[in-house]
Amino acid sequence: MYSHMMVGSNDIDRSKQFYDATFKAMGGREGIKDDKGRLMYLHNGGAFLVTPPIDGQPATHGNGCTVGFAMTPEQADAWHQAGTENGGTAIEDPPGERPGSGMYLAYLRDPDGNKLCALHRIQK
Repeated sequence: MYSHMMVGSNDIDRSKQFYDATFKAMGGREGIKDDKGRLMYLHNGGAFLVTPPIDGQPATHGNGCTVGFAMTPEQADAWHQAGTENGGTAIEDPPGERPGSGMYLAYLRDPDGNKLCALHRIQK
């Protein structure tokens, strides 16, 4: 059912630095910038896009929205570190297994405030 996810940005160059670093940390590639100034990241069959809002208004983050990326715990740690070193903000608990949840999680806010999650379902 998932096709793609898109978030807004007020500074595409700043976003490219952040997302290039985080996607590389999880084994992906740098984003592709199209002729409309949008960034596109293709990884594991999904598409993630970053765009200036089409209506010309400032981009704002969605309160209560989270974009989740599936990856290994090692990738999640590298992703989290790359994000904090490239303009992102660590939020919630530090990366790690959440007791009783069966999940390894890491959370960041990108430079525009969008909430991101690295998730690994632990197989026991």
